[in-house]
Amino acid sequence: MKLLFLGTGTSTGVPSLCCDCEICLSADTKNHRLRASVLIQNEGCHTLIDTSTDLRQQCLRYKIKEIHNVLYTHSHADHVHGIDELRSFNFFNKTTIPCFGRKETLAALKKNFGYIFNPEAPTGGGIPKLTLNEIGNETFQLGGVTVTPLHIIHGKMGISGYKLDKMAYITDASKIPDATKEQLVDLDLLVLNALGYKSHPTHFCLEEALAEVEKIKPKRAILTHINHAFDHDRVNGDLPDGVELAYDGMTVNL
Repeated sequence: MKLLFLGTGTSTGVPSLCCDCEICLSADTKNHRLRASVLIQNEGCHTLIDTSTDLRQQCLRYKIKEIHNVLYTHSHADHVHGIDELRSFNFFNKTTIPCFGRKETLAALKKNFGYIFNPEAPTGGGIPKLTLNEIGNETFQLGGVTVTPLHIIHGKMGISGYKLDKMAYITDASKIPDATKEQLVDLDLLVLNALGYKSHPTHFCLEEALAEVEKIKPKRAILTHINHAFDHDRVNGDLPDGVELAYDGMTVNL
């Protein structure tokens, strides 16, 4: 199984619009962060986690020509607003793409993208061909990978993380319930959000993310969903052994 980080930034991306801070003006490409999303590649199957706002740019950059499934973490704009880009994969690959998410996530997709999911909505051109598949707590299989939905708290809302074999992808978390931590024993890799240095009501900051890593004790941890507070090399050099920052285009073989 191969993990490709398509984007590692928070909702604004980095550089942030209108910002002239050191990181937003940095020439270091590892400080350039598209909105958070990853691609799981296994046995010829490509499973995308979230259709970020930057999906078109990401797919062009990394020459992605096939997407077979989409796992949604939640319905916030930076995680779903690239959904229309899926229609190119439908057209050129002659496929319908199954999308998976919590009941609340799918309800929001139906509401916010009625032109896709409401058969009575007027259309002015092509629309993505997608099927919506509700997930609960049950494990299922996608492309030879065992997928376990994880209950995660994002501020006041419940969202989904995913355990894929012995790797877990958790983003936008402000709390990981104890019952979910019990599902994260003996991980080879934990991908976890670490927004910045400052405490935030809906996302782990760096200190909180590192505390969760210490509790979960994966063999390796990679931090993502990062804002413009982090200079990649500076922060990366100060992290504990076994913990590192993600960057756009980073690949991990598992």
